[in-house]
Amino acid sequence: MPEWLLEKDNYTPLKEKNSFIDKSIISLLNVLTRFRGKTKQNKFTINAAVKLISTLILIVFVSLAKNLTFVIIANVFILVVINFLSINEIKHILKVSLIVTAFSFILLLPSIFFGYGSNAVMITLKILVSVASVNILACTTQWNDLIMTLKLFKVPDVFIFVLDITIKYILVLGEFSLNMIYALKLRSVGKSKNKSTALSGVLGTMFIKSKEMSEEMYGAMECRGFTGEYKVYKKFKMKLQDYVCIIANAVFIIIYFYFDRL
Repeated sequence: MPEWLLEKDNYTPLKEKNSFIDKSIISLLNVLTRFRGKTKQNKFTINAAVKLISTLILIVFVSLAKNLTFVIIANVFILVVINFLSINEIKHILKVSLIVTAFSFILLLPSIFFGYGSNAVMITLKILVSVASVNILACTTQWNDLIMTLKLFKVPDVFIFVLDITIKYILVLGEFSLNMIYALKLRSVGKSKNKSTALSGVLGTMFIKSKEMSEEMYGAMECRGFTGEYKVYKKFKMKLQDYVCIIANAVFIIIYFYFDRL
């Protein structure tokens, strides 16, 4: 028997912080949790079509508003709506809205020194209410319901198909890349300066995998006779909350025209 087989191996790998890999895993998990299909339970259940129309009305009229009082009323209205959501949804909406608004206000800071402070405040408040309203729509509406709503509004099937497949494959490819990063972390022994290079290999593998999956999906859809046409089989039913939302939209439009004349 060779002598080297009888010797004890006292190799102790150097310890290293896997902060780069851990941050990559956390980032992927954050993205996947946003796209996972989960039941959205809120204190109000409004028809997806009504919510989409209400969001568009809010954004359009706030964008056209020239009166600061009306913009403040729109922000108060959004805050009232946010109170009906869950704690986690409120935190997410406020976090995203305030970050975007703060960034916009920083960009508008030079205009204050040129005497356009009121315009800067108004634009900032408009951005706040617009971003908050879009986030409320995203947090309270299932993606499938939004797809059906787009179909009801006669949006081209190609546009709906691209959106639908994009959302689904973000989730599929995200889980695939997450498993590869987990495997990379488990197989990493000792100190290595090329872990970022290894992650670039993960991206390359994911690109090849996405190409293979797209070809497989094309073949499967061709075999099933898919012609690119989306059909809606679920019928939306109007409830009391929907009529209340429609009345609120009407009142909102009336308030806009009232303050627009001032």
